[in-house]
Amino acid sequence: MAVAVEADARAMAQAFDLACPPAGFVDDPFPIYAALRDHQPVKQLAENSWLLTRHADLERVYKDTTLFSSDKREEFRPKFGDGYLYRHHTTSLVFNDPPLHTRVRRILAGAMTPRAVAALEGDVETLVAALLDRMDENAAAGEPVDLIADYAAAIPVEVIGNMLDVPHEERAPLRDWSLAILGALEPVLTEAQFQRGEDAVRDFLAYLETLVARRRAKLGDPDKDMLSRLIIGETDGERLDHEELLQQCIFILNAGHETTTNLIGNGLELLDRFPGERERLVRDPSLIPTAVEEVLRYESSNQLGNRATTTRVTFGGIEIPAGARLTLCIGAANRDPDVFSDPERFDVGRRPNRHLAFASGPHQCIGMNVARLEGRIAIRRFVERFPNFRLRRPPGRSPRIRFRGFTSLPVDLQGRSS
Repeated sequence: MAVAVEADARAMAQAFDLACPPAGFVDDPFPIYAALRDHQPVKQLAENSWLLTRHADLERVYKDTTLFSSDKREEFRPKFGDGYLYRHHTTSLVFNDPPLHTRVRRILAGAMTPRAVAALEGDVETLVAALLDRMDENAAAGEPVDLIADYAAAIPVEVIGNMLDVPHEERAPLRDWSLAILGALEPVLTEAQFQRGEDAVRDFLAYLETLVARRRAKLGDPDKDMLSRLIIGETDGERLDHEELLQQCIFILNAGHETTTNLIGNGLELLDRFPGERERLVRDPSLIPTAVEEVLRYESSNQLGNRATTTRVTFGGIEIPAGARLTLCIGAANRDPDVFSDPERFDVGRRPNRHLAFASGPHQCIGMNVARLEGRIAIRRFVERFPNFRLRRPPGRSPRIRFRGFTSLPVDLQGRSS
């Protein structure tokens, strides 16, 4: 039996193609990730394209910006042409190398100091309490409650809206713009996805032109308003030019929106799936920091990253030429048994937890502490308020491969039905 299982895993790894994954992959990619780690940890996907699944290999890539480039101009031109998506994604912090990356990151980091992040806590607590009250009222009135639309997706949009001081009445399009722009990063892009992304960047830029013009005319408090800080503030004598300012505002929304929505949604789905761990967390709320880190490891909001080799490199005895495209499988690395004890077990008290959900090295997520803050407050307050909640299964899984989460999580807040 063991031999047959091993043979099946080897065949699964050999047949895998990220551009055309097998049925069921979106729902549960982890058996395939395990097969790849065990049998083809350096998997050639296409000509000059490789998939890496081991934790050590991803860490090596993340920490070396000399051998492994984040610049996507060459890769994205045939995919996006010269339009709005190309302009955005090749200006974005995440898809650039030093020195541009270093300069822009330093400027953005000046607006995301520990003090600035800590100052968000009160507003997040107030927002979460209001959302919990609204869901409770809707459930009492017999109306359906969805943990994505009514909770997980509402939190980061409001937090980022507050950080940029976007007027509340102007925030409605932000979520759809973000989903459309990030949707264009999927491994295979349809014409409809491309057009939605193009339209979203165009419309977002047009809105930001008016918002920035208004803010320049009447600046806000730079200690509370990140946009005002970015407009007036200088770091080491540098500031963002106008195009960089607009594109990084889009990046700030995108980087903090869908991934944090997924963190909260995935966390609540996991606590429903593993009721013993939920009971642990309810009994001991001090576990919330490690619980959030375990959600990030076990169901990473971002499953895939990318780099390009700048010279010939070798992984596991396999030589990869300069200019090759590397896909970094974060979801596989975060369940690598060489790093994590019993990696398929969801453990809200796991220590240590060297997950790569926020990457590592110079490109480690600049907003990770904002996401952690939102995740800790949202998950803790929800299970405190509704410790017996039960999801109405099956939940609505997002069809995306790069970003792992849910489109809907219908819930019974008091746990009376499944």
